[in-house]
Amino acid sequence: MVSGNSMAPTYNDGDWLLVLWMSEAPDKAPLGCIAVIEREDRPGIFLIKRIQKAHAGNYWVEGDGSDSTDSRTWGWITPAEIVGRVLFRYRKNKA
Repeated sequence: MVSGNSMAPTYNDGDWLLVLWMSEAPDKAPLGCIAVIEREDRPGIFLIKRIQKAHAGNYWVEGDGSDSTDSRTWGWITPAEIVGRVLFRYRKNKA
């Protein structure tokens, strides 16, 4: 379940996501895809970010929302930090 607005308006707080979890680092992650990130210095905390750039085997990721903490703060991430890929979203109807 999404918590926070770093990927709004694409994914919003409370949305449920179906994720393809990866057992090993991807050889190549497609630009534009939404990845699940687990930072090496924050194990167990999963973040969703869009892959914007690839260079020298590393990735630049950014959230779609203006309040996102991402590569603009951290810099490039390693392929090992990409642990999944978002396949689709289930958004509950609000009453």
